[in-house]
Amino acid sequence: MKSWPLLAAAAAIARAQFCEHQWQGQFAKREDQPPHLEIQKRQTTTPPPPLEIKPLIVSGPSENRVDLIFFGDGYTEAEKDKFFDDAMALATELTDGRTFADVLPVMNWWAGFTASNESGIGVGGVPKDTVYGLYRDGTELRGVYYDKPDVARAACSSTTACDYPLLLGNDDLYGGLGGEFTVTTASCVNGAVILRHELGHSIIGVGEEYDGGEVYRGVNSAPNGDSVPWKSWYSSPEREPDVQRSNMPIQAYPWTLLNTTSAWSTSFPSAGTYDSYSLQFSISGVSATEDLMVTLDGEDVGWKYKEGVGLDRIIYRLPFRDAKLSGGMHNLTFELLNKELEGTAQLCNFEVLEYGTADEQFNFTIGHNSLYPTYDIRNQTTYRPTNDLCLMRDVYTSEFCDACIEGLWRALLTPLKLIDNVTQTPADPSTPGATKVELALLPLADLRKIPNNATESYVITWFGQDDAAVLDEWANKTTAVLGPEVGSFGVEVRFVSSQIRGDPQGVTRQKERYSVQK
Repeated sequence: MKSWPLLAAAAAIARAQFCEHQWQGQFAKREDQPPHLEIQKRQTTTPPPPLEIKPLIVSGPSENRVDLIFFGDGYTEAEKDKFFDDAMALATELTDGRTFADVLPVMNWWAGFTASNESGIGVGGVPKDTVYGLYRDGTELRGVYYDKPDVARAACSSTTACDYPLLLGNDDLYGGLGGEFTVTTASCVNGAVILRHELGHSIIGVGEEYDGGEVYRGVNSAPNGDSVPWKSWYSSPEREPDVQRSNMPIQAYPWTLLNTTSAWSTSFPSAGTYDSYSLQFSISGVSATEDLMVTLDGEDVGWKYKEGVGLDRIIYRLPFRDAKLSGGMHNLTFELLNKELEGTAQLCNFEVLEYGTADEQFNFTIGHNSLYPTYDIRNQTTYRPTNDLCLMRDVYTSEFCDACIEGLWRALLTPLKLIDNVTQTPADPSTPGATKVELALLPLADLRKIPNNATESYVITWFGQDDAAVLDEWANKTTAVLGPEVGSFGVEVRFVSSQIRGDPQGVTRQKERYSVQK
């Protein structure tokens, strides 16, 4: 059991690693057990680093909440305040009206500081002298790996505030990892983007929704139109299975440094039978529209640099809803125009998608639940629930799709109890011997401090001496008064939410019996 007093006192004062398009994380193997329960089993003989733990966002007693904690890497003693500020900024970005806002009442967020001897993270496969040894493997802004997993395990095991350990690297650029430890950086552009996506993997236990990945599984993935986990979320169930018509003629991860001497170019075929298309690509090291020219068949695609990104990596999506690709071969070219950026500007990845006729063959409506094809790194097809709504597909959106938010609820509620506490006190003196029973529930539904947009309620049923004696007068109330003749009582609590349409494991229901304390 976790110890809330210990946490309160603290507040007062790889290799199992996963990277974009690689799936090696321990969470990928958890079929029958919630990820954070498996995490609690970590054992290590490595001594833990000294930790200064502070609360960021605390919703309740840790023994009945899911705890996430940032462990800082590459922050020196002089940068301690920066670490706590970075951690708070990330926690706020993920919970303030978006992503985890709906489930925030069942979560606690913490930050644990240990000073590193060097500032920043390693590059070129060489870690710096830091607590957890975070480093980049090469020049690309992609994965950030950890060299000292035993130290991270020891840190997590040393506190009762660690269900999901988050390693936060003191670095301003894109990079992260999922797996036993979720890794992100302090990048203002991408830190929260990476963290929310990787936590989707770690907590919900789902695979990707974007194209070009390796693992597609969980509540947001279907191998065909018969085995679909989100059938209850179909927007037009009478039309399903209704596979949305699309095609991916090309997708690649060049990770190539661009130069002004020769443009980077590739060709791909199109059948010419689709009604529209889109181009998506990610680049880093480019800081102005004038630095780069992107053309398709010799025509400028109209790419514009996104202000504020700096040299960080970012993904650009260019939809062409009123144009189609003709049948035959096409040429896609990336041409660097600024010689000063040679050795810095990099083309990370790109893909072209084609779509059937809008509404008739492909539904572009945001939030429409159906069967949308997803193409893995081998161009094999699985299906996802929505087009581009979910952050597991478009990492720059801050919302989960319906199937994922339902999966998030199930995963978080699995280890918890709806009833935080039960207290018994003597009732009003006018009824001698009577007992007043009060339930403290998870702060959901009308107990929320900050309302959300979902429809929620608690359904509460009280029972007398046995379950056949239903006490209707206290229905849906958190307080009941029991007469002196009652020696025991029961209570059943059900959490009902418009975000949960199926509960095969019964995690939204708790039924208990208690003896009356005389």
